[in-house]
Amino acid sequence: MLDPILIIKAVGIIGIILIVFAETGLFFGFFFPGDSLLFTAGIFASQGFFSIEVLLIGCILAAILGDTVGYWSGHKYGRQLFDRDSGFFFKKKRLYDAEIFYEKHGKSTIIIARFVPLIRTFAPIVAGIGKMHYSTFISYNIFGGIFWVSGLLLLGYFLGGIIPNPDKYILPISFLIIVLSFLPIIFKMIKIKLNKEP
Repeated sequence: MLDPILIIKAVGIIGIILIVFAETGLFFGFFFPGDSLLFTAGIFASQGFFSIEVLLIGCILAAILGDTVGYWSGHKYGRQLFDRDSGFFFKKKRLYDAEIFYEKHGKSTIIIARFVPLIRTFAPIVAGIGKMHYSTFISYNIFGGIFWVSGLLLLGYFLGGIIPNPDKYILPISFLIIVLSFLPIIFKMIKIKLNKEP
């Protein structure tokens, strides 16, 4: 997993916004640490490195646009994406995982998936493949984008403002966020393994 501190220092505020877009809208964006990146950016903003207002507006728009690109990719290419050969940036398994997640949670997948790494990137594509009505998709997309971005950014911003020397705690807290965000996937893997056992 990429280090959110190193990413932020390397790319700055514009880079953060572009990464949020890439993670939510492009096939290769799945490996970006979106949750911990937003949280860490919020801490940086609390220390005066970034404008929290610019981060909020920019990242929310990026998250909404990213999901929209994913939706239209799925809508345009449909089931043929499942026939595409897996490559370094595209794994059919992740698409199948997102489809199973979508079948289980329905329309609310567009919101819930925001907080689940890997699924976050592929859920809007599956929604497009499944021909979810665009007006329904965009309403869930907007709400999910606002909820995900503002929740993590403001959590980091708030904690960064009340904890002395917050930079000391960025890595452990970011690691905790990563672990928590992967729990649904871990539980699913355990459940599948248990179901396969005689």
